[in-house]
Amino acid sequence: MAVNYEQRGNVRVFTLDRPEARNAVNHDVSSEMESHLDAFEADDTAWVGVLAAKGPVFSAGADLKAVSSGKSIETERGGFAGLVRYPRTKPLIAAVDGPALAGGLEIVLACDLVVASPAASFGIPEVKRSLIAGAGGLFRLPVALARNVAMEMALTGDPIQASRAFELGLVNQLCEQGEVIGAAEELAGRISVNAPIAVRESRKVVLESHGVSDEDGWQITRDHFRTVVKTEDFKEGPLAFVEKRDPVWKGR
Repeated sequence: MAVNYEQRGNVRVFTLDRPEARNAVNHDVSSEMESHLDAFEADDTAWVGVLAAKGPVFSAGADLKAVSSGKSIETERGGFAGLVRYPRTKPLIAAVDGPALAGGLEIVLACDLVVASPAASFGIPEVKRSLIAGAGGLFRLPVALARNVAMEMALTGDPIQASRAFELGLVNQLCEQGEVIGAAEELAGRISVNAPIAVRESRKVVLESHGVSDEDGWQITRDHFRTVVKTEDFKEGPLAFVEKRDPVWKGR
């Protein structure tokens, strides 16, 4: 298996498992990731995902041997790594314990939150090989970082270290090397104690309202709030508060 998929309560852990190839993305990685994402989205008991990697490198991007063979390394729906264009609705946390370069950074940028260790670094070095970052990095990085910082990374190809990425807001949480999966699972746990549909709809509002006018932002919020109001969990939240107990979410 190029990508492992594990169940841990309401959390699902995806693990890139090609350490001998620096977790470079080939067709197997993309197809298996997309298949696991399909299972993740279809499973009502799966509320949050964590994406990690085996070995000292999170991902070096595309497997150039696979690319040179002429075989596509992307999937039709998910694109690169089966992830960067995947129509995902549930939160996904990147657990980065080594370099995430080129397509590796684009995998990280396709996630919603990032936990990293000091061993992590982030970069899009494509210009050093007369390429451009074609899996979302050039338009997602200026959203995650200040535009001028993203521009510097895109034009120089130079990476930034985890501490700098944390200062700039790309990384949500820093932890010790070797502890990123545990830290990401802890963050996932803080999310999964909340009502899953409310979490998903809140995520959608944050993503859909970026850069829009206040008027459009209000409309987007109202549209997704209507979805939450129709759920059983919408009634459970206030009831549990009144009864002074923890809510029992059903995800419907």
